[in-house]
Order: sequence, then structure tokens, then C-alpha cells
Amino acid sequence: MKATSVLQRQLARFRGVALLALVIALLPLVIENAFYLRVAALVFIFAFATLGLNVLMGFAGLVSLGHAGFLAIGAYAVAVGPAHWNMPSWFALVMGIAAACALAFVIGRPILKLKGHYFAVATLGVGLLISMVVTNEAPLTGGPDGMTVARLELFGWTLRGTMPWYWMSGGLLVLACWGITNLVNSPTGRALRSIHDSEVAADVLGVDVARYKLAAFVLSAGMAAFSGSMLALFDGHVTPVSAGFLRSVEFVTMAVLGGLGSILGSVVGTAVLVVLPQALVAFHDYEHMILGLLMMLFMIFLRSGIVPALAARWGGRSL
Repeated sequence: MKATSVLQRQLARFRGVALLALVIALLPLVIENAFYLRVAALVFIFAFATLGLNVLMGFAGLVSLGHAGFLAIGAYAVAVGPAHWNMPSWFALVMGIAAACALAFVIGRPILKLKGHYFAVATLGVGLLISMVVTNEAPLTGGPDGMTVARLELFGWTLRGTMPWYWMSGGLLVLACWGITNLVNSPTGRALRSIHDSEVAADVLGVDVARYKLAAFVLSAGMAAFSGSMLALFDGHVTPVSAGFLRSVEFVTMAVLGGLGSILGSVVGTAVLVVLPQALVAFHDYEHMILGLLMMLFMIFLRSGIVPALAARWGGRSL
């Protein structure tokens, strides 16, 4: 009886991941258009950054407005490494993630002493500095025009085409969601949730607040860098737009719209902000107005985010 109860809890814990895997597996059977599948692959790629940011915001309670800077580090790593230093693309990808994590670790120790909007403004400054570097260092980064990115090669096989990218990005996203689900249900995840509720109470209970906040910041930076590397390799080109402030705002909006603290919500929020602009192109001059109106309606009627609000209305737990 006890074993059955444990199994039920495990299945309930991962039902969101299972649902995501099912959707990814069935989508190509429903949609055969290569453009739509490309948009789906973009959703999967951007969802890595949103998922990492959701760990920082939804569980650690920290708002970052400079996450596009870490995405740019990953994107430019796979562009600069092969072009200037003859690195294999996969090695440049790893180096980009390591560089983003190292930077987050170094700057995180001082800025994580700040709280609330002061921390958010500090991360905004970091993002702006990275954007200035990739824009002004033209000999290295190509400047405002950006630079071409070499194709990803693994074991002599060059990854190109919509379907290979769809399956790879979708499969890796499922693994990432599974890993984050394990994390948030571990002692580390419970410590992060306690910090989100009250840093003072968490500290009294023996939680090393500074260490856990730094770990969440480094993890989110690494996932953003991975997202940037995947995006650059997928597009074959990278520009300073990837490090722009508006991109950081998009990530925050995706996390909030889907639902803070919801793993599946990170993917749903990303899908909404990636797919809706494509769907509203037919409205031409009214596209942005309709998009803004829809986002307002989502926040008015689904205040806790799309996934948590719908799960609550249907009498279930958030995925």
C-alpha cells in the first residue's frame, strides 16, 4: 500500500514532463508545415532560458532583468570560438556555458546582497554591459551586424534542417524539465522555496540563504547561455539584439505569463510569446496592440499564470 502511494506521488510529480513529451512527440504528426515546426523548435530553445529564470524567480524569489546578457555569452561563444580560435562548435558551447556560470558566480556574490528591485537593477546593469561589449568589440564579435555561426558538428555529423533541430531541442527540453522537477522536489528545492517565502525564517531554520541564492543564479545563467548557444547554432547568425534589454523583459514576461514556480508554465509562457506574434502577423498595424491586450487579459483572469490558474480551476496541482 505504501509502495503504491509512493508510485502515485512520483507519477503526479512528473505528469507535466510526461505531458510535454507527449505533445512534442505528437506535434509533427499534426503539423507538417516546416515553418510551424521551426517555430516550435524556437519555443523549445527559448524555453531553456525561461525555465532557468523561473527557478530564480519562482523558487528563489529573485527577479533578473539582465538574463539576455547570459544568453548572448552562449550565443557569441559558438560564433567566436570556431571563427577565431578554431574550436569545435560543441566545445565552444560548453565554454560559453562555463563562462556564463563563472561570471554569474563572480558577480552574484556581491549583487545577491541586494534585495528586491535593487537586485533587479543590478542585473539590468550586467546585461547592458554585456550588450555594449558585443556591440563595440567589432573585430571580435562583428559589431552591430553580428557574425555568422558555424553549424554544429557531432561525431562527423552536421546538424542542419528543421526536423533534426526539432527533435534535438525538444528532447533536451524534456530532459531539462525532468531535471528541474527533480531539483525543486529535492532538499535544495525546498530550501529555495523557503527563501522565496521568507529569507529571515529560512535563515533561522538553518538554510544557507546566500549559498542557495547564488546556486540558483548560476544555474539560471548557465541555462540562459545554453539557450543562446542553441539559438545561434539554429539560426546560423548572431547579433547584439540577443543581448538587448527587451529580450530580458521577454524572458521575465514568459516566466510570469506561464506561471512562476511552474515547470510546464515556463514552456507554455514561452510558447505564447513566440507563437502569438506569428499568428497575429495578418493584423499588420494592430499586431502589437492585440498582443498587449491579450497579455493584459491573461494577467487579469489568470493572475497566478496560465498553468497554475488553469490547474486550480480544474481542481488539480500546478504542473
